[in-house]
Amino acid sequence: MGSLRRILALMGKEFLALLKDNKGRFVLIGPPIIQLMVFGYAASFDLNHVPYAIYNEDGGAASRALVARFEGAPAFDVATILHHDSEIKSLIDDKQVLLVVHIGQQFSRDLALGQSAQLQLIVDGRNSNTALIILGYARSIVLGFNESQLLAAGATGLPVHIQTRAWFNPNLQSRWFLIPGIAGLITLVVTMMVISLSVAREREQGTFDQLMVTPLRPFEILLGKALPGFIIGGLEGTLVILVAVFWFEIPLLGSLVTLYTGLALFLLSAIGIGLMISSMAVTQQQGFLGAFLFIVPAILLSGFATPIENMPEVLQYITLVDPMRYLMVILRGVFLEGTSFTMLIPQFWPLAIIGVVTLSFAAWLFRHRMY
Repeated sequence: MGSLRRILALMGKEFLALLKDNKGRFVLIGPPIIQLMVFGYAASFDLNHVPYAIYNEDGGAASRALVARFEGAPAFDVATILHHDSEIKSLIDDKQVLLVVHIGQQFSRDLALGQSAQLQLIVDGRNSNTALIILGYARSIVLGFNESQLLAAGATGLPVHIQTRAWFNPNLQSRWFLIPGIAGLITLVVTMMVISLSVAREREQGTFDQLMVTPLRPFEILLGKALPGFIIGGLEGTLVILVAVFWFEIPLLGSLVTLYTGLALFLLSAIGIGLMISSMAVTQQQGFLGAFLFIVPAILLSGFATPIENMPEVLQYITLVDPMRYLMVILRGVFLEGTSFTMLIPQFWPLAIIGVVTLSFAAWLFRHRMY
């Protein structure tokens, strides 16, 4: 009981240090919500307003029908009508349009003769991801046009009718994929900021020696430093999950038990790494820089934005020690797929090992730096 009272007293001291001023409270609550709202609306692979130009050299009925399909597509906004091919270069160079639809002079004639007609799509390829998405949208419009042409020619049915259904994300909204990952990103940042500064703050303020002469044992001090970060990280994660579900309407198909098991194991890993950084840092500035040096590569190697399978093989092995890698799988699996607890055990046990190793090393560093 005496040990528990000492740990609770140190936890109270940590919470007071974090929350005693208005700026501290705002840093813990304001930025995560702002980041989630900004990322939730801005971080999207979907394109809703693609400026494009029409260069129609044909003017026939078929070409006008195709132009009408582009004009009626919600993802495209016609910016201008071109009358000469010399106008294309300046429009693309100045980013006034991302796509030029060029219909040749014989387009309607070739279709009327039952021949294949040529359509040129000129895309701004400086952003390859955006260009591929635009081409995908344009191809779907052309496919619909082809189907209508076949039916107008008197065909009783199409040779192949493609019916597409996206599994897990039926509307193909990139927000459904990104926001669960953002929940993990924000939880990591907040937890690392709180933990990586905890011991460094004691050294910088000159209270570390005073802490050492108290009845608290090193294990109790570490536990008293770790638990506030665990609680704050859990509350931040819960807040972000609530915003994702009720504001952005991201479906949560899996079990809360599974979700919070993964979150708890991840927090233990993040706290262990944060305590390692804090135990080595002499000042809060060093603790902050150490946390930053970990957070950036941890996010880049987590599969948050780019698939791990596309990374060089050496980096794929490095991701095995990145706790964010496993949290991404857990969050997206529980949110979008409703993945069961047992299926996520391969993600749970690496997090548990990382947590045990980092916490043990942090305890060794803490005892080593005491003397």
